[in-house]
Amino acid sequence: MLLDMPWEKYKKHHFHDPELGFSLDISKMNFPDSFFQLMEERMVTAFREMEALESGAIANPDENRMVGHYWLRNPEMAPSPEIREAIENALKKILRFTEDIHAGNIVGQGGPFRNVLLIGIGGSALGPQFVGQALGDFSSDKLKMFFFDNTDPDGFDQILGALGNQLNETLAVVVSKSGSTPETRNGMVEAKNAYQNASLEFERHAVAITDEDSHLDRLATENGWLERFPLWDWVGGRTSETGAVGLLPAALQGIDINGFLDGARAMDEVTRRPQTARNPAALLALMWYHATDGKGSKDMVVLPYKDRLSLFPKYLQQLVMESLGKARDLRGNLVNQGIAVYGNKGSTDQHAYVQQLRDGVANFFATFIEVLKDRNGDSMEVEPGNTSGDFLNGFFLGTRAALHENGRESITITLDEVNPASVGMLIALFERAVGYYASLVGINAYHQPGVEAGKKAAASFLQLKELILKFLQNHPNQTYTAETLAKSLSRQEDTELIFKLLEHSAANPSSGIYKSAEDIIFENGYGFDADSNSH
Repeated sequence: MLLDMPWEKYKKHHFHDPELGFSLDISKMNFPDSFFQLMEERMVTAFREMEALESGAIANPDENRMVGHYWLRNPEMAPSPEIREAIENALKKILRFTEDIHAGNIVGQGGPFRNVLLIGIGGSALGPQFVGQALGDFSSDKLKMFFFDNTDPDGFDQILGALGNQLNETLAVVVSKSGSTPETRNGMVEAKNAYQNASLEFERHAVAITDEDSHLDRLATENGWLERFPLWDWVGGRTSETGAVGLLPAALQGIDINGFLDGARAMDEVTRRPQTARNPAALLALMWYHATDGKGSKDMVVLPYKDRLSLFPKYLQQLVMESLGKARDLRGNLVNQGIAVYGNKGSTDQHAYVQQLRDGVANFFATFIEVLKDRNGDSMEVEPGNTSGDFLNGFFLGTRAALHENGRESITITLDEVNPASVGMLIALFERAVGYYASLVGINAYHQPGVEAGKKAAASFLQLKELILKFLQNHPNQTYTAETLAKSLSRQEDTELIFKLLEHSAANPSSGIYKSAEDIIFENGYGFDADSNSH
């Protein structure tokens, strides 16, 4: 038989590990026969760089630090006895604290804890949200999970409304490496205010996950919070799910975190193999390189055919895009690298954007995630001979075939079932694939200068807002257009920003700024109400 026949190509390029309950199919990617040989030298370099990273090399030169998320699930690999002991002690502490919470040995002012309010941003929230949804169970979770994962006041109000009168039974977990991340700090301040308004002491319901001697660490210590857990500088937020950031909320929810760590460790062992054909993370990285020409020329559409995995595309957005979206390579050359990620669960997509994937712009490659086990227990037939799970499987196979027939490339990951081990495996698989791909294109996957630039810009805008407010306060009950105010401040180059800041302030009465609405929006007059209680 010829190897270009679909079945023969499928067999040749199908990775399967029965012990993991995991398969990877790349046969529907249109790489040439010579591709693996052409990429072999680069993969050898990627394997060598990954080995150095795991051995404790300075893998993030911008910040002069190691990158050690792999050690979190295998402390024996840590480069020093101190790090190994710190990881092991942190896990013991998490398990001991969780046991005390579940047993009612540690309680809130209203009695045993029933809920967790996790306050974080980015990887500090996305990972726990994904794992919590994937492995939680509304009917049997030990504690119910709620999240402050933004700095949206209305979002805060929605979550607090859902918690209702249960704040006295709600454990607040504040996650921030430094303690100065604005979104997390704001969420903490809002939460503390809510506890106080309910005549509760926030400190008697709060724990911190943070770096030693950070602002948050000192705050928690000085105010007698219930406990503190470590977030080390060699673990980035987007790769922190197998550390306290992910393990503590999962354990509190009642998830088997040892099984989760076992799965991640098992996938690490497989993806550490220096033979490309036997390494699913290497195969993924190579397929990304092939699909995007090593330049991010196509998007990655992630389609999990399992409701429990519906947050996985959102989780991968940060892991992949924050890691790979870089302006310059390691030599300083301008490369503007990255792979855009989006997705939704199947078969929802067949009623959403699969139409464009099949017939529209061919600017993507798909990653399907198939789960063989439908549910715990037997399924009823919804029509003779077919269950709901059979339909879901049919929709997956049909969508994959429809894309392939139209020349759209796809990868398929198959899991036996969704359980703590398989979710740990998925996270470990993509973490290492990101590392390999970064080596292939020569970038630093472990820093985020763009995020820091955005934070600095936001800070400068807040400073401009304070300047505007101070000026208007000094000229009470006088009105200015955005243009006249910019001129008065000698900030004509910032007129648009001043207009945007004025519009937002005037829409929120607590600012003390009012506006006169004119027919032409740019002629609106803004002033400060001297009789207001603002500031």
